[in-house]
Amino acid sequence: MKKVLLTTTAVVFTAGFVSAGDYSMSGSIKLTYGSFGTGSKAATGGDDFTEEADLDIAATSSGGNISMTGTLELDEDGNPDVGPISISSGALTFTYDNNDIGALALEAAADGEDDNYGDYSVAFAAGGIGVTYVKDQDSSDNSMAVTYSAGALSLSLTALDETGAVAAGNPATITTAGSKKTTVGATYVTGPYTIAVSGDDQTDQDWDASVAMKTGDTTITVAADETNMMSVGIAYTNGAMTVSARQEFNNAAGDDSETEVSLSYTDGALTFSAASDSGQSGHYGDEAELLLSAAYTDGDVTVAAKGTDQDEMEVSVTFAF
Repeated sequence: MKKVLLTTTAVVFTAGFVSAGDYSMSGSIKLTYGSFGTGSKAATGGDDFTEEADLDIAATSSGGNISMTGTLELDEDGNPDVGPISISSGALTFTYDNNDIGALALEAAADGEDDNYGDYSVAFAAGGIGVTYVKDQDSSDNSMAVTYSAGALSLSLTALDETGAVAAGNPATITTAGSKKTTVGATYVTGPYTIAVSGDDQTDQDWDASVAMKTGDTTITVAADETNMMSVGIAYTNGAMTVSARQEFNNAAGDDSETEVSLSYTDGALTFSAASDSGQSGHYGDEAELLLSAAYTDGDVTVAAKGTDQDEMEVSVTFAF
């Protein structure tokens, strides 16, 4: 009798496991030497070794009209975390990811960079219409974005309220209050030209307008905004090499108009890039004014090195699986 009971239990358990859906695992192991800051915050301490290990277990339901996906995230600190959980049916998708949903993002005290703080989103997409609602449970800050596309024309409307995050004090890293505004935009593509305009309803209204022209491997973009700032940008791609440059004129945000130049080159397993942005003066890490980087991939192992104009250096070896 015991054997029959155990066999029956095993069959029920196996059937439930098989019908649970699909799952996959991915991760990486990384060893880094050096020190890199972030945004306006310099690196603390001297150059040293840092080890990282990440394992993600993702699962997706199958076989029904309602689908669900989720991820269990494990890393070297030993504290399991849950990644975004999504539930969808037809054109409707609900996603929960505590303090990590985009659309709501404000400056954090730690490094001067914007941090996401939205908790959940509800999205609908059908017939060229897209609607996405994002909310932060702690502050009630929210964003509602509506888009519509028909042929060469795309329209958008976003109602954003980021005024409560600082008062709510969660997450505690947020220190700069946001704004409450509605922004409308339109993009039209005709031949090689892409025309884009947008503006909001704040008391001190912001607007942007740009025209991009693509000819062969080259794209030229001319833009302007409410501060009377003009900019001209050019991007060129030829095989393994991509070069871009952008110059601002009459930049009201600072004494000097920004100059941005970047170059990237890929030849098989080797990648090299260089980027300079005068608007990032005084920043650190990947947001520094000058960033040089190179990487070489051998099988599933990547060796990378990067440095900045702030005397920062970092070398890493990563195994991804």
